[in-house]
Amino acid sequence: MAHLGGKGSLSGTSATDYELLTSPAGKGIVVNDGVIEKIEESSELRSEYGSPQESTVDVSIQSLEGCAVVPGLVDGHNHLIWSGDRSNEMTMKQQGMTYQQIAANGGGIQHTVRETSEATYEELVKSGYQRMRQALLHGTTHLESKSGYGLSTESELKLLNVAHDLSQMNHLPTMELTWLGAHDTPKGVNRTDYVEEILSDQLPKVLDQGYADAADVFCEPGWFTVEESELILSAAGKGGLRQRIHIDEFEDGGGGELAASLGVVTADHAHYTAPETRLKMESAGVNTGFLPGTPYTMGAEWPSFSDATEQGIRWTVATDFNPNCNILSMPLIGSMLVHRNQVDPLLALVASTRNAAETTPHPTGMPHGRIEVGAVANLNVLDGYQWQSWCNRPGTTPFKSTMLNGTLIHH
Repeated sequence: MAHLGGKGSLSGTSATDYELLTSPAGKGIVVNDGVIEKIEESSELRSEYGSPQESTVDVSIQSLEGCAVVPGLVDGHNHLIWSGDRSNEMTMKQQGMTYQQIAANGGGIQHTVRETSEATYEELVKSGYQRMRQALLHGTTHLESKSGYGLSTESELKLLNVAHDLSQMNHLPTMELTWLGAHDTPKGVNRTDYVEEILSDQLPKVLDQGYADAADVFCEPGWFTVEESELILSAAGKGGLRQRIHIDEFEDGGGGELAASLGVVTADHAHYTAPETRLKMESAGVNTGFLPGTPYTMGAEWPSFSDATEQGIRWTVATDFNPNCNILSMPLIGSMLVHRNQVDPLLALVASTRNAAETTPHPTGMPHGRIEVGAVANLNVLDGYQWQSWCNRPGTTPFKSTMLNGTLIHH
């Protein structure tokens, strides 16, 4: 059982401290009203509560039959709500076309915007629900859901409304909602004009709607400049939204410097961010959010996980689920780290749970992504007694059940 005690994010060697962060077999966990109340030796708990066969008190006792337990996984970067299919872009990539060239030829974000605009509210709720169930099957108990495939005030509000309604449903992962109106510029619109529309119309109406918890901007050469990103994020911050940012997915475009100066919660992709800029971000309390599924699906090189770890930088991973990276499995992301980048399974787990939870709070405000007294009872029960198997089964879920806010769901 991975037992992530202590406070805050972990970095460097502290994220691979097996003595601190793992517990031997034989422990039991008491859950009350969706919260972990006690963690003790199973023998002591049997004396207090009885056995699963003969309980002496009015409690439900579950035997996990020696299976390992890890925290609920946290997907801190997910473009959940959209419609359409861009699978044909794989052929374009194999023909040598870049992401930018595909976008210029009618693919990319603009294609998804068109398809999403034609989808009904009911269709978007249905697909969102199915995706969240898939994420839960693979152990995700909380995720961050972005808008961004609307690119107009009306459409962005609609996408946030869909995500909000999904967040109110039972037996689904909890969510943080992020407004990403600055994902791209609408076709046929001048970007300067669109930035003005975002600031004067879209953002105020998003704030009035009250569903968004955070704001994000795609700060990348060819999309939104550092100066434009600063205007939007500063205005969003004044409106009470937490600040997130996409940076340096294709090249070092200077977004890391902005992330550090604003002190955003997390700067994601950060693929080509300079080492000295990563250190500035770390000093400013900014998380580096790696998204390995994106280079995996694009056939690109991997980010420098080992360099970031050696620098003592806090970092996370997430699925970056979107039409270009159709991945909802955090264990698959963990497999990419472990099997292709020699990342320690414990470090990969910390990046997928405890650290990720620090960037996207649970709706209750309680700690999550960790197994400790006082934390939300979000747990994953593995189909075996070795916890390292959480990231060792690409293509299938390693979990036989998931406890979501105190309710055990068998897969």
